[in-house]
Amino acid sequence: MLLKKLKRLSNNNKIIGIGVDIVNNNRIKKSIKSKKFILRIFSKKEIDQSKNIKNKLKYFAKRFAAKESLSKAIGTGFRNGLNFKDITIVNNKHGKPSYQLNKKLKKLIYLKFKVKKIKIFLSLADEKKYSIAFSVIHI
Repeated sequence: MLLKKLKRLSNNNKIIGIGVDIVNNNRIKKSIKSKKFILRIFSKKEIDQSKNIKNKLKYFAKRFAAKESLSKAIGTGFRNGLNFKDITIVNNKHGKPSYQLNKKLKKLIYLKFKVKKIKIFLSLADEKKYSIAFSVIHI
């Protein structure tokens, strides 16, 4: 009985995707000068949140890396209908970042992994020249 429970627990605790991305902040600095770039890459919620952020470069660079990181964790990259704006990065009241997925992305994840319930962990960091994101998809 105990062995069955342990097997069930271990089967329900799997990492099914890992992704990492690092971006050169100078590249993003040039890109965010274009309103067209910002509107193409970032969700309305992210753009609205950026208005309260002092260092917009690092804000957008980390979010860009996070979107790339998640697309790698899923294993598709940005194709098959997946767009940057399908992924929104939000922060809780303590500043911890997380993903907010739209219905299209949830469906894509379901079709790829055949699971309905997932947890996605996100870690962001930045330095003067680079920003990095690390994503783990877990069931």
